[in-house]
Order: sequence, then structure tokens, then C-alpha cells
Amino acid sequence: MTTTIRTSLSTLLLALAFVTSAYAALPQSVKGEPVTSLAPLVEEVSPAVVNIRVSQTVTSRNSFGDDAFRRFFGLPDGRNRGPQEIASAGSGVIVDAERGYILTNHHVVGEADTIQISLIDGTVLDAEIVGSDPATDIAVIKVDAEGLTEMAIGDSTRARVGDFVIAIGNPFGLGHTVTSGIISALGRSGISRDGYEDFIQTDASINPGNSGGALVNMNGELIGINSAIISRSGGNVGIGFAVPTEIASSIMNQILDFGEIRRGLLGVNIQTIDAQAAEALGDDIDSGALITGIQPDSAAENAGLKVGDIIVEVNKKKVGSAIDLRNRIGLLRSGETVNIKFVRDNETRSAKAELGQAQSQMVLGEEIHPGLAGATFAAVSTTGTDGIEISEVQEGTPAAQRGLRTGDLITHVNRIQVRDLQDLREVASRYDILFLNVRRGDRALMFQIR
Repeated sequence: MTTTIRTSLSTLLLALAFVTSAYAALPQSVKGEPVTSLAPLVEEVSPAVVNIRVSQTVTSRNSFGDDAFRRFFGLPDGRNRGPQEIASAGSGVIVDAERGYILTNHHVVGEADTIQISLIDGTVLDAEIVGSDPATDIAVIKVDAEGLTEMAIGDSTRARVGDFVIAIGNPFGLGHTVTSGIISALGRSGISRDGYEDFIQTDASINPGNSGGALVNMNGELIGINSAIISRSGGNVGIGFAVPTEIASSIMNQILDFGEIRRGLLGVNIQTIDAQAAEALGDDIDSGALITGIQPDSAAENAGLKVGDIIVEVNKKKVGSAIDLRNRIGLLRSGETVNIKFVRDNETRSAKAELGQAQSQMVLGEEIHPGLAGATFAAVSTTGTDGIEISEVQEGTPAAQRGLRTGDLITHVNRIQVRDLQDLREVASRYDILFLNVRRGDRALMFQIR
């Protein structure tokens, strides 16, 4: 009798556990109404999500060779096969129905020759790029059409870990698909080798083709543009990332207002500092960004910052490394006033700085040296660090084969310091063989270029 009672009790507990977990998969209410289905929410926001089809004529498989593009669109490996047209699929979100503006990812449309979008009712429209920012992976495209449905842009800064969200996109080119989950983490960085990152992490299923699609909260507001996944197989494993609307909106507004990105500049040279190094300086902190140099008449100098100060927060967001500071400043626009918390002589202080504008010039590697073909170089720094930034390296090219990566910072060529593109050109013109001193994160490397 006792065994029977225990068995029945165990069965009941398992059943209750199943029911509890099933109901835990949904929020209790949406807009004040009890939730039995997400269908009303999905029906409201889905018309604002579009499928994107892009095509480009390439001379080899490597013309679309950046990691993000190949990861999402599954381009095949292979050798050069001459000119060929490659078609790929992605997603986008209509955020301005009247003017036809659509937010999507740079890696979806950045290199496209032609772009077509399809609405949920099957209508197909031609689109054009208004502007694109590889560093944040955000692009704005435009269509001329009437009767479009837009999605309201929400405040991603109010998102919390544990919030329910849905992801809508075009996975594997199948068409509109909806998945649900929660926000797993906020402020994620270090996902990509290049660019500025402050991702929302979610376990809502995101698969190839979802790029540029919507991450939506339970109020039907857009809070993120789905951008990346972590997966060995190329499919969803419950770890996806979205660019928060705080960033996407800022980039879109800069594109629409200025026709370009005007990234903020603090004007400091920095390096990562840990607790042990801070202790040696007499400061009791775990980590931060140590100022090793300040540009004259820069935002940092005007704010009263000094060499030796350790920046630990920007706008109440922790700064644990030089990369963190680069991200925090680089995601802001020039002219913005930022609140900086820093440590000086083991005393925590604060300052306000009005950001300057980072100047950006770009040159192709093949214009400098045949061994650098496939790389794009930019004399741009959001932190004032001297050197030449590699803004892009295409897979399979000479630059990639020699080990260069997107985000590398070249500081010396054949032991001669290079501060800008003019220095790089001048030094490289003197030699057939180049030895590049490169900073990659906190590592120092050297590459031989023939």
C-alpha cells in the first residue's frame, strides 16, 4: 500500500512539474491580458518584418568571405571559379512606414548589387541602401511603397535578464518564422573579432537567415536587431545575439541625419589594467582602462583627465579593459556628453566630457603591398591609440593567408612607427618585405609580408 501511494505521489509531482514548466514558457500577461497564446502579439508585429534577398556578382567565393556573412548564409568553400552570381537571404524590420526605412544588418546587405524585400503578404519590392556601418553591423535600406506597417522602437536600456522576447525572421530562407525565449544576458562583447559590441543575448532560436530580423518584447516593441549566433553546426544552440535598439537607433539616426557615421572620440591612449597592476600603482580596484596618453585639446583633456587615471565607468557602465572603453566610446556619437568615473591616487572621481569626432580614412591593402591584398586599412581610433586599424580582412586573400585579422592594430612596419595611413604608405614603399608589429587585443604579434 505504501509503495502504491509513493508511486502515485511521484507521478503527481512529475505531472505538476511538467505543467509548471509548460506555463513557465509563457509570460503571465501581455498588455494586461492573461496569456494563453502569443498569437495576438505575433499578428500585430509580423507585418513589419520583411524577408530580404540580395545578389552580388563575385569573382571567387571569397568576395563574400567575411566570417559573419558565411556563417549566416552558408556559402560553400571552393577555389576561384570566375565571375558568378551569389544569392543570399536575410531579414529586416520596417521602422518608418511613411518613408520606407528598414533596419537590417550590414553583413546582410553591405556588399549587395541588388536587394529585394518581400512582405508577409508576398509583395516583392526593390530596395536600396541608405547607409551601412560595418563596425556595429547595422544598415538602413529604403523601399518606395505605400501601406507599409512599421514596428515601434522600444527602449533597450530597460530590458532585463529574464524578460520574455520573441525573434522574427527568415531562417534558412523559409519565410516568416517566430521563435520565443528570454533575455539570457545583457552587455555581451567579444563575440566578433571586429567592431563595437554591446549585445543582447537570448535563447530564442536564431538561425542563418534571421540576420537583420526583430527581437521583440512583450509590448510589441523592437528592442534588438538579430545579428549573430554561436554554433559549431551553424544551427541554433540557444545562444543568439542582437544589437540593442539603443545602438541601432543611434546608427540609423546618424545615417539619416549626416549621411555617415560620426563616431565619438575621447582622445586618450589606453591599456588594460588588472588588480595586480593597479595595486602596484597604489589603487584598490579590480580592473579598468589606464590612460597612458592624452591628445592635446581633446575631450579627455578638456574634461580634466590626466595620464595615470584609470577609467572604470562610462555612463554608469563598467569599464574593465581597454576594449571595454573602446566599445563604450565608439558606440556613442560625436558631440555627446558622457559621464566618466575614474580613479586617481586611489580616489574615485567623476568628470563630464563632450566627445569629439573620430576621423576615418580607408585604403585597400593591394594599394600598399601585394601581400596585403584583401585587407582594408583605416586610420581611425576612438581612443586616440596611434596606429593603423585593419577594418576588414576577406577570407582566402593574401592578407588572410598571412594571418592578419579584422580589428588588428598595426603600430610599426620594419621597426618604424606608423601613426597614420601616410606613414604606412611611405614606409611600405621602401621595402619588398614588410614586418608588421600588430596589437591584437592585449597581445603583441609580428607578421612577415612578402
